[in-house]
Amino acid sequence: MSDKWVTRKRPARLERRFEFSDYEQTREFLERTADLSEAHDYYPDMSFGRTHVSMTLHMEDDETEITDKLVRFSELVDAILPEINQES
Repeated sequence: MSDKWVTRKRPARLERRFEFSDYEQTREFLERTADLSEAHDYYPDMSFGRTHVSMTLHMEDDETEITDKLVRFSELVDAILPEINQES
């Protein structure tokens, strides 16, 4: 997992802010994240502006620690970034 993800304890979650050079990159990231979410049946909380996205990965209701599933999802999200930057 990238060290750019921040681990929060109460409640247990991962958070990260992504910065982009323009709206097209932001839109592409949001679309690819939506595809990833559907493929893994996991839907993070996201807020965004023209050139940024803030994402929070929450635990399941009965979980109190960061799970491998959440770490893996964060890694998959991180893997989207080089692809978007190459397309610009």
